[in-house]
Amino acid sequence: MSAADTTTPAKVPPPRQAPPPAVPKAPRARRSPGRVALPWMLLAPCLLILALVLGYPLVRLVTLSFQKFGQSQLWGFQPAESVGFDNFSKVLGDGEFWAVVVRTLVFAAGSVIFTMVVGMLIALLLQRVSGWVKTLINIALVASWGMPIIVATTVFKWLFDSDYGIFNALLSKLPGVDMIGHNWFASGPQGLAVIMLLVVWGAVPFVVITLSAGLTQVPKELEEAARLDGAGSWGVFRYVTLPILKPIVVMLTTLSVIWDMGVFPQVFVMRGGHPEAEFQLLTTYSYDRAFVVNDYAQGSAIALLTVLLLLGVVAVYMRQMLKIGEVE
Repeated sequence: MSAADTTTPAKVPPPRQAPPPAVPKAPRARRSPGRVALPWMLLAPCLLILALVLGYPLVRLVTLSFQKFGQSQLWGFQPAESVGFDNFSKVLGDGEFWAVVVRTLVFAAGSVIFTMVVGMLIALLLQRVSGWVKTLINIALVASWGMPIIVATTVFKWLFDSDYGIFNALLSKLPGVDMIGHNWFASGPQGLAVIMLLVVWGAVPFVVITLSAGLTQVPKELEEAARLDGAGSWGVFRYVTLPILKPIVVMLTTLSVIWDMGVFPQVFVMRGGHPEAEFQLLTTYSYDRAFVVNDYAQGSAIALLTVLLLLGVVAVYMRQMLKIGEVE
């Protein structure tokens, strides 16, 4: 065998391919000034109405909270005087104000939790009933939702009346229970519990209808797959249904907090226009300071503090929605 036969032939590198020609980028289309301004032109009527309806009262509220403004200033006998942060110092230094804040937060938290739990249970049950039963329940929900607050408050006031209330009569039929003549409004906690039931009764229909619409978007395939993996009803709800409904639940919870912290007519009407100290919430407390004590400046300061507190709730809501958007 010759040396030429045993020598391994050298590998020839493949020819280098030329890089593909760069594709020229299409020039970005510039939006014409008319297209940029069109959305703002369409929104202008709505923004103008909001500015007129909400803007002026809010500006007036802020102005009053930094002034000394009572009946003398209201009737023009004395000019309004700027007092800086004195109104806020008096309000924040008042122990009664903080008691009202705590009472309002507890009342709103209880109402929101009760509303969301009951609303979720009813919405889940509606998925398991026949069509005509669902229709009847939806009609009843819409009817209760559309009932005016004053009418609903009057009905609840009669239901829990100490002399003629049907609720006391029904409870008295239980063995060993005697509620005839019981006054539910003799103490603040019991009376606020009745008002909380009234608030929940009026808020549940909206929650049920919204959650029922959201439940129709839950894929049945995911639920079946979770059941095949051994998940029970609670597991399917926790790991499949609830994550899909999370944006709706966050929205409903935030709206419920805002609405329940702004409860006014239910307390005002239930107590005959003169809520006692142990029934005072931030809204009624601000009203009493402004129109009963005739200190409009302190009433405005309390209302402004309530608005700031609600803005904190809105900030938490926006943060949660941004987190949900990042995950998606």
